Amino acid sequence: EVDLEERLGELDLRSDSDVPDVPPATDSTPEILKRALSGLSARWKNWWIRGILTLAMISGFFLIIYLGSFMLMLLVLSIQVKCYHEIITIGYRVYHSYDLPWFRSLSWYFLLCVNYFFYGETVADYFATFVQRREQLQFLIRYHRFISFALYLTGFCMFVLSLVKKHYRLQFYMFAWTHVTLLITVTQSHLVIQNLFEGMIWFLVPISSVICNDITAYIFGFFFGRTPLIKLSPKKTWEGFIGGFFSTVVFGFIFSYFLAQHQYFVCPVEYNSETNRFVTECEPSELFQMKKYSVPPLLQAVLGWETVNMYPFQMHSIALSTFASLIGPFGGFFASGFKRAFKIKDFADTIPGHGGIMDRFDCQYLMATFVHVYITSFIRGPNPSKLLKQLLILQPEQQLSVYKTLKSHLIEKGILQPSLKG
Repeated sequence: EVDLEERLGELDLRSDSDVPDVPPATDSTPEILKRALSGLSARWKNWWIRGILTLAMISGFFLIIYLGSFMLMLLVLSIQVKCYHEIITIGYRVYHSYDLPWFRSLSWYFLLCVNYFFYGETVADYFATFVQRREQLQFLIRYHRFISFALYLTGFCMFVLSLVKKHYRLQFYMFAWTHVTLLITVTQSHLVIQNLFEGMIWFLVPISSVICNDITAYIFGFFFGRTPLIKLSPKKTWEGFIGGFFSTVVFGFIFSYFLAQHQYFVCPVEYNSETNRFVTECEPSELFQMKKYSVPPLLQAVLGWETVNMYPFQMHSIALSTFASLIGPFGGFFASGFKRAFKIKDFADTIPGHGGIMDRFDCQYLMATFVHVYITSFIRGPNPSKLLKQLLILQPEQQLSVYKTLKSHLIEKGILQPSLKG
């Protein structure tokens, strides 16, 4: 009977109302802002704090864009690590798991393992010629997946060895918490970088569309919001949702027009092994070449135009902006439900008036997956440059075999003339 009571005591049968409170986040607003806005109501004070910090973040984002692709990748990695830290910290606080053996270390170990796997895959795909020149890297790339699995398996065994009686359920809670957090943060940030390699425009337009929708939905909701949108997020209104949608579609269309004119934004990001730099130089694809389109009859009467010149990518921008404004906010609603479940207002207090980094990027993760799926489904075709890099790392006899096979194929197609033997 005692043994049965102990086992029943270990079961966690708490309802949502029994979840322990997480300590509230502190106010990290700079003192100079507090004094400058001290005479305003709480509503307008929050408006000004959010507005000033938003402009500061956008300015910083433009600076990083100017610094180039590598700095953008570092930014994505930094945001990933910070988002992971915020979510994991909530788990520690809610389940009081600070004293569990090894678990804090294991959480970060798993983050390193998963990042090693994903970034190793990226190096193998996009830095083939660089790797070919270094024997140590050749070994790591050749056995990359086996090494990644061995590293993860080590962490898995360490977790099993760390299991402690009367904490089994709590430890498995945190094990699952860690892996779901890895899925949300690391996998999505990897997709963001994959999108960036397709061309900076595939990185900037989706991210900017989400930011635009977030800002304009907040403005429309602040000034015109009357009708609640969803119970999970009481401050969200239909007026803000609809106003954000139309504003985002218009913004995405115009922003795409300006970006599509510059090679720096439209060319795939490639690593030049000779200069050891990322380059964005190419002949723009048809997506980024101006074309003439016929205006639908219904719009001709309104616009007075029969044809219009635009970039094909602008049509794709409508799809990206529509997703950012209609489906993207559900990432925010999901985050709101998560925070309500654990009785917290924000993930952290990193950004005054905004909360944590995760509070600002909850919608971006859905967007990253959508853009990656969109590119692979509707845009990406065979990549000659990537194929050539893979051919160059083959052994000479393998390259010769590929050459003979390709030559025979082209002769059969009538593209090459068969050579005459004297």
